[in-house]
Amino acid sequence: MPPILTRKCQLYMQKLQANIPVSLYVHLPWCVQKCPYCDFNSHQLKDNLPEALYVQALLDELAMQCHWLQNRPLASIFFGGGTPSLFSGKAIGKILEGAAQFTPFAPDIEITLEANPGTIDHAHFQDYRTAGVNRISLGVQSLDNQKLKALGRIHDSVQVHKAIATAKRVGFDNFNIDIMYGLPQQSLAEAMSDINIALSFEPTHFSWYQLTLEPNTLFYRAPPPLPCDDLLWDMQVAGQSILQTAGMQQYEVSAYALHAKACKHNLNYWEFGDYLGIGAGAHSKITDINSQKIFRFAQVKHPKDYLNAEKRRGIQTNLISESDVVFEFMLNALRLKNGVRVELFEQRTGLCREKLETVLQIGSEKGWLHVGDEKIGVTELGERYLNDVVALFLN
Repeated sequence: MPPILTRKCQLYMQKLQANIPVSLYVHLPWCVQKCPYCDFNSHQLKDNLPEALYVQALLDELAMQCHWLQNRPLASIFFGGGTPSLFSGKAIGKILEGAAQFTPFAPDIEITLEANPGTIDHAHFQDYRTAGVNRISLGVQSLDNQKLKALGRIHDSVQVHKAIATAKRVGFDNFNIDIMYGLPQQSLAEAMSDINIALSFEPTHFSWYQLTLEPNTLFYRAPPPLPCDDLLWDMQVAGQSILQTAGMQQYEVSAYALHAKACKHNLNYWEFGDYLGIGAGAHSKITDINSQKIFRFAQVKHPKDYLNAEKRRGIQTNLISESDVVFEFMLNALRLKNGVRVELFEQRTGLCREKLETVLQIGSEKGWLHVGDEKIGVTELGERYLNDVVALFLN
């Protein structure tokens, strides 16, 4: 590319990057019981919850890292875990008040809190609503008590019904339900029953994904009897049909939502937006608008280490290489059902489309990618070989 065009491209990218949205992720790492399939950075609570100490550590970290936000308004805040609903509404409110002191909130900010149906009651939900949470994500996983027991969940179907009724009663009209399929010894009828019962609660968002055996989990070391591949495919096809009929639009590989109810926080991940993560093991991806460089960093993983101020401040930032930026963008964006705009690639990476041309041609020739002047997307064939499609962008 001629130098004058390169400079023109750089100025254009810098202008685009100034509008990259930014979100805040808050990791609350404790849970009542570690599930046998879970590979998240979560830790079973064996003593009293050190709520006050942990909240103060979060605010201290936010004060240390808020310069990365560059005074951009937060588009979303997400409390994940672990089991965030172990924390009181007062604690959640203190975190939100602290965040508001360091950076502005967008007028339509989405604030989500993950909740386990076995750890909440009316007072909890009311306090979260009062604190400013406006979206709840319920880790239901199944409505079959035998399956819940096999998954090591601490709740039952009755508690799910009560939790959702309570959430609605206190004013949460925007909530997500997590449901898994491919559970131990699960039949097609059982999987579809879970979907139908969950839809009867009228959620605005539906996360539906296959149980997978991840390394460093009990299920990986001692695998339970799972459905065969053909049955898993039948579950996927039948489930997608039910969700579509119910008005749930699939916008990502495992995410469905009513119109205009897609999760803003998750969309920011898939669209390669910026996010600051605070808490034990939390990850961050931040664009420095002035230098047009993208950085990643992660906190120490164990809560005990995180509560140690010296260890908490010792994290290192890592510059993402140009090739990794391309791969990471496509790794996320190709999960989107409706594809991704070329302009978004340019805005979020600071690179011109020419960086993709060779790989896009290969993907198109294989029948895996739709490639247009303004948009890139995965074909139906590409969806079935998504890992191979993404691997094309490794170099």
